[in-house]
Amino acid sequence: MCGRFAQYNSRNEYFDALKIKDDEIIYDPQPIGRFNVAPGTKVLLLNERDEHLHLDPVYWGYGPDWWHKQPLINARGETAASGRMFKPLWHHGRAVVPADGWFEWKRDASHKQPYFIYHQNKQPLFFAAIGKAPYDKDHGHEGFVIITAASNKGMVDIHDRRPLVLSSDAVAEWLSPETTPERAEEIAQDAALPEKAFAWHPVDKAVGSIKHQGAELVERIDHPLV
Repeated sequence: MCGRFAQYNSRNEYFDALKIKDDEIIYDPQPIGRFNVAPGTKVLLLNERDEHLHLDPVYWGYGPDWWHKQPLINARGETAASGRMFKPLWHHGRAVVPADGWFEWKRDASHKQPYFIYHQNKQPLFFAAIGKAPYDKDHGHEGFVIITAASNKGMVDIHDRRPLVLSSDAVAEWLSPETTPERAEEIAQDAALPEKAFAWHPVDKAVGSIKHQGAELVERIDHPLV
């Protein structure tokens, strides 16, 4: 986790949930319309620089010059603040991915069944992220990663990791350059939505191919394989 997610509502929906005022960022009522966001593509990323909020298209993945493998797309919340790879990003590159839900695959011996996971009240989600700032510059494969947390209770039946979803009230402090790395760790622990905030349902396996991008990908199916 997290390997696919949906970012399909309009910017207005996300900004309204954060109580961002009209003069703080450019609003846009048009739906973003991405129902199957994949790694290696550019994703709209909310960040703060020069005392203003910005929503920039940023490469999903992080692979510095010395990293000779596929770019990483996630970072474990338990170690991201202190590990060699991600500590500098935690200090100076905190950001948020506005989203509407994410996909996970449940497996048994012979089948994989995708599920769409979302806020039980259909509210926008805000994934904690870190990356290479400033985000208005193209850093190649040094883009961003989504912070993950351990899944508990029922959600572990789908997958053992999940995005670290911040409460809307915590987003501004997470993004602020004035927030210390230590305080950011506290936010990640204390302001993350619990598993009980989410609901999920099985969806068509077509979501496994990035060729498919339609709204039908998040619709419930009646006969899951797993």
